[in-house]
Amino acid sequence: MQTTQVKEVTITKDNFNEIVANATKPVLIDFWAGWCMPCRMQGPILTQVAEEAGDRAIVGKVNVDEEPELAREFGIMSIPTLVVIENGKITAQSNGVTPKDRLLKMLNLK
Repeated sequence: MQTTQVKEVTITKDNFNEIVANATKPVLIDFWAGWCMPCRMQGPILTQVAEEAGDRAIVGKVNVDEEPELAREFGIMSIPTLVVIENGKITAQSNGVTPKDRLLKMLNLK
């Protein structure tokens, strides 16, 4: 049993299937960029969500500058955009800085 929980994972096109497509629990993906001030505001909230979710969900981040193919695939037009994927399907989405409680509800954890 693993005692250290990874807070947030970096999702790339190379590890997408392993982390997201094959996940057995909900995956929250934050599409962001380092130059985006609202994305920076979202970061600490995402960390809180990851801590509260523990092993009930996966919290991941996609840097849209480094992974433009994934951003295009998801039709990301503005950042931050947060997407929840369960069983390979998008079940919830939010644009802009999103509060922790709303993210937990999107993950069905609240």
